Order: sequence, then structure tokens, then C-alpha cells
Amino acid sequence: MAAGPDQTVIDVLGCGVCHSDLHVADGSIGRTPIVLGHEVVGLDARLGPVMVYAPWGCRRPGCLQCAAGQEMICADSHEAGIVDDGGYADKMLVPHREYLVPLEGLDPLEVAPLACGGLTAFRAVRRAMTLREAGRSSRVLVIGAGGLGQYAVQFLRRTPGVHITVVDTLPARLSVARELGADTTLTPEEVGGAPYDAVVDFVGAEATLGAAVANVQRGGVVVLVGMFGGSVPFGLGRLPSEVSLTTSIWGSLADLHDLLGMARREPLRHVVEHLPLSEANRAHELLRSGASRGRIVLTTS
Repeated sequence: MAAGPDQTVIDVLGCGVCHSDLHVADGSIGRTPIVLGHEVVGLDARLGPVMVYAPWGCRRPGCLQCAAGQEMICADSHEAGIVDDGGYADKMLVPHREYLVPLEGLDPLEVAPLACGGLTAFRAVRRAMTLREAGRSSRVLVIGAGGLGQYAVQFLRRTPGVHITVVDTLPARLSVARELGADTTLTPEEVGGAPYDAVVDFVGAEATLGAAVANVQRGGVVVLVGMFGGSVPFGLGRLPSEVSLTTSIWGSLADLHDLLGMARREPLRHVVEHLPLSEANRAHELLRSGASRGRIVLTTS
């Protein structure tokens, strides 16, 4: 594997397994055939242990998103493991050296899921807290207590004055959410009562997005992250008055630097299971079935 100008090849140490990998494997997004994997940590000859920022933009002159540092929403993006080859491998080609973020003491195999699961939750929580109506105490509903929801609970826990409610269908995940600092955990059948100032939906199915809209406060915000194809009617009188509906996509390179800085200052709990790269298919089965309590990281050694 040869690197061109400004490119570099890293030795992969590990790669997190994400639901997006399943969507690519199923042909729902991206392209095939492809080397999967976008939650990549590795060794760089100059920088040592690094995390790869994976939502690569086009970087063409005139691209407003790339110029603004919002490469994850570039219309012609080249995401690792989705459009370009990713980290389910021993080595990986990275197109620009600035996409390598030094880990500076963080354990690569523990923090690998921050590259997508953590970063996506970090940006979604930021958007929820920024867009909610200012000046009110925040009641936040997190839908989905898988890997992303578990990171979201930890980020919200670091936000003063927030009451966190988590909903999931699996008791084991609700148990983890409580351990991580959720104030209240509910099954979907138990959701209701006083509305929430912000709702972050990490599932995105028809039922969960419907529940998000049904339980958000007037003037509140619903942040959609999950990719399971749900939708809701939009129109005056169809939603609570002046509610904001928005999507949140991955995160910027600046977000990733901020996230890793937070992880160094205030250690996060990573609910991670390690499997060898040769067991990638088993990892996918565990993720599809919901049998994993958190995130799975494939290791190369």
C-alpha cells in the first residue's frame, strides 16, 4: 500500500463496529465491495497512537461545507469504510495527515468507539443543548441505550441542571444507562407524562420518532440520529408549537479534538467488548441481535 502526497498509511490497532457497518454490508448506504470500518485507531510513524477522523470531505475549492470545517455533511464526502476503504484491515490509507488525531495517553482499544459512536453522540448532545429554548431547566429524553446512547448519558451528566431519562427495550442496556448516570430509565410503554425540553433519538424508527415528537415540549428540540427510516408528518398543528426538528450527522474534526480533550480531562466509561478481526462476522451478528451491551472493537493482534 503506497501513500501519495499528504497521504499516509497507518498500522491499524483496532476498529470499532458500528450499526453503519451493517447498513453498508446490507447495501443501504455506501458502496460494495469495500473494506468496512470507520472507528479506527492505529500507529502512525510520526505521531504514535492516533485516531482517524473518518468523514472525509471533498476539499474542493468552493465547497462551503468543507471550507467551514463541516466535512461530515459535504455532498461529495468520502467516508472511510462507507465510500473509501476503512479499518477492518492491518493497514489503512488516510488521505490527509490532519485526519490523524494523537491519542496522547488514551488507550486506543478502549477509545476506538469515540471515532463515531462517541463523536456522533457528542455532536447530537451539543446540538440539543444549543437549540433547546434558553433559560429553562432541561429535561432530556434519550431514546436508545446502545453504544451511542451510553455516551450521550455521560455527556449530558457533565451538563449542569439536566435531568436525564433513557428509554430502551432491553433491560440490560437500561441497567448500564443507570450505572452511567441516567436519572430515570423506562421501557417504551412507560414513556409519557410531562414533556421533555429535548429528545435525542438514536434509533430513528417510525415508533421512536413518533414517541420523540409526542413527548417534546413546546419550544423544545428533537434531534434525530438513528438511521432506521422513521418519519413524522410536518405542518402547523401537527407538532408542538415552535418545536425544532433537526438531524445530527457524525461530527466535525474540531468536535473530535474537543471530545478527546474531554476524555483526557474527565475519563469516560467505555462499555467495550474486544474481538479479533477474524471474528468480524460474529461481531456483526452480536450487533444485529442486540446481544452486545455496548460497543465492539475488532483487534488486529
